[in-house]
Amino acid sequence: MNADGTYGLRSREASSAVAKMHAASAHARARAAAVAAANAWEDDLTVRTDSGWVRGSLEEDLRTDRPISSPVRSWRGLPFGADTGGANRFMPAQKVAPWEGVRECKQFGAVAPQPIYSWQDRVEGSEDCLHLDVVRPNNDEKLPVVVYLHGGSFIVGSSHMLMLRGFELAAQMGVVYVSVNFRLGALGYLDLRSLGGECTANPAVSDQLLALQWVKRNIAAFGGDPENITLMGESAGGAAVLTLMTVPRAEGLFNRAIAQSPPIGMLHSRTQSTFWARELVSRMALPRATSVDDLRTHDFGDIVRAGQSMMWRAGELFHLNSCYAPTVDGDLIPQHPLLAFEEGKQIQVPLLVGTNSDEASFGKFLYQRQSARQRAALRLLASFDEVNAPAVVKAYGGAIARKDFAHLLTDALFWAPTVRVADAHSRTNNTWMYRFDFAPTALRWLGLGAMHSMELSNIFGDPGASRVSALTRMGDSSLMDGMTELMQSQWSSFIRTGKPHEDWPVYASPQRNTMIFDSEPRVVQAPCERRRQAWENYNMLEWGSGRPELLSALGFITEALENR
Repeated sequence: MNADGTYGLRSREASSAVAKMHAASAHARARAAAVAAANAWEDDLTVRTDSGWVRGSLEEDLRTDRPISSPVRSWRGLPFGADTGGANRFMPAQKVAPWEGVRECKQFGAVAPQPIYSWQDRVEGSEDCLHLDVVRPNNDEKLPVVVYLHGGSFIVGSSHMLMLRGFELAAQMGVVYVSVNFRLGALGYLDLRSLGGECTANPAVSDQLLALQWVKRNIAAFGGDPENITLMGESAGGAAVLTLMTVPRAEGLFNRAIAQSPPIGMLHSRTQSTFWARELVSRMALPRATSVDDLRTHDFGDIVRAGQSMMWRAGELFHLNSCYAPTVDGDLIPQHPLLAFEEGKQIQVPLLVGTNSDEASFGKFLYQRQSARQRAALRLLASFDEVNAPAVVKAYGGAIARKDFAHLLTDALFWAPTVRVADAHSRTNNTWMYRFDFAPTALRWLGLGAMHSMELSNIFGDPGASRVSALTRMGDSSLMDGMTELMQSQWSSFIRTGKPHEDWPVYASPQRNTMIFDSEPRVVQAPCERRRQAWENYNMLEWGSGRPELLSALGFITEALENR
């Protein structure tokens, strides 16, 4: 009975009204879809993904002062994952919820939470950061795809850093370029399982895996070939590429890989992760019994600031103990990537890999006394392998000279583990290795040479976007232009066909053919062979093995270590 004494009628009227409302809503959605579909035919910038329609823009100017070589279509801030805040913090990435209508994708999305290196100690970004950017030439050709993972020491960076926006790369190489945003620092690259509570050991790796799955499902709508995807990254992004090559769940999501200057030896052991999880709690002035669930109640800015503090003040960088990296968790990352490559368990795709000759040239200026440099070199390497560290240091003249110390640091972080990957992968699949020696006159004069990330200016074809562009402009610009043309041609060939040009022979032991990119490019066999041999017996797999005092201090993890 209704309130006015009637039976049923009011209820039936209400049900009818609700039905009409649902029908009207359905018709509205259908009309919106029809309009979007019509726009898709009339406007090449409106595309349907499996989450909803998106509309991009035509880019004709990279910046106000310089046009792009040719116009490109771009879609900025395309969401591929759900907000990583709240209950999703420290958890595996989740798919983004579908939306109705057409989503405007003309502005870049928020960067992942990260520190701003300034006196203000500010933090920027948002935990709603799982998005990517797509750029392609302004044509309707079906093109190969490049999925790019940015660098930044696992702490900073974004998909849309000025150098990495990919407008020139897409235009000049003729590819669909996808640049991915993912979690960073303590929110993305720190295994907190030792604190207790539900979490994943590798949030950022799960982000990257979800992005690759999104690309595989959706890139055809943007004119990309889902059967020709190259996974590419530099620095921490290069390490992410090699790591994903050892993630079984990534099988079939990419067809080739490019890893530039990958610090793949820096992956965390369980010891490291536990050490840094404890340090994070301490820096946040929280009780020892703090759990992951407790950390979810704190502002992400406080977590980022604490993570930044422990990075600079813990003194562990002098032991090659970086705060952040993927963790060998026995699940998503079943074993150390270096071991997986050695055992032939990596994803079998063609690999182009290399380093720069002066990655860590800043090391020349770290210590004033020769004895201090030698002690520092031994301390750095002993954290991994106390027994074999002296022999490695000896191969660099004791690391007494500034130049030798800088080379040792470069090789420890980048070259030696990269050679180990190339050696192993070349036994089961085609591999090409390079060394980037090219440096403008000003950088050579300053003693900096081909520093870390310098090759990006040539690969991306946009030297003006470099942070040291004022220095790179000095000297003969034709040399810079020629190097850009050469490297883009080699990278483009690899992306399209799975191999560079014929003048770049494959890498294999014992010849170890290496392309040297310099003012006069050339192929060299087994460069720096004496140094490589010095690293052969050095154990890069288990940080902390040379730190018994630390293992003792972390006595509460002894059982966990025994059960790894």
